[in-house]
Amino acid sequence: MPSDELLIMDLAAGADDWSPTPHGSALAEALAASDLIDGRSVLELGAGVGNHTIVIVRKGARSVVATEITAARAATTRANVERNCGAAADRVEYRVADWIRVAGGFDLVVTNPPFAQSGQRNRRYFIDALILGAPHLLAEGGDLLFVQSSMADIAKTMRRLDENGFDAEIVLERSGPFRSYYFDDPSFMEEIKTVPNGFEIRDGTHYETLYVVHGKLRAWSPPATAHLPTEDA
Repeated sequence: MPSDELLIMDLAAGADDWSPTPHGSALAEALAASDLIDGRSVLELGAGVGNHTIVIVRKGARSVVATEITAARAATTRANVERNCGAAADRVEYRVADWIRVAGGFDLVVTNPPFAQSGQRNRRYFIDALILGAPHLLAEGGDLLFVQSSMADIAKTMRRLDENGFDAEIVLERSGPFRSYYFDDPSFMEEIKTVPNGFEIRDGTHYETLYVVHGKLRAWSPPATAHLPTEDA
């Protein structure tokens, strides 16, 4: 199926669901063009209305685990996947889970981490937790694919991916105007001024850049002297 056809879908959302955002659309576009999915096991963290899950299924994933924070949101994901994927929707398992608190062993992890409205003291919390936790979610040689804004400091993300065992690259880059709710949070507007190349203003309009990042987990074994749990612990 051509990439543009992969992105055509019939989605429904309830009052508590997040409809696809520019971030989500960028990630969906990257997924549609990706060669990381076919025949592989995929974990999608925070599946939302299922727009990414649908692309993942259509691209031939062997199996998919799609998580959401509540049963109601997971039900929205399921309904949209089943509406758009037919019998292939049987390859998807739906779990209620809090971010990276999922048993690992996947070939690919996909997500759109919360940032501007993360609800955390450190707005990068979900990005940082993802980078730290992804090695435990992935099988050896597994891949991570996620999207973030320039305002979340892409240089810091690339450094932390390297520090945590990933060879990382930016596979898609898109510039777009600020979403209106950014201006409603004065603390957010002040914070992003401290991020190098976090945003730009052109003709009086604020623009962010969205990056889809691919990380490939490098092979690694802990040293024999590492402090690891034992059967007697």
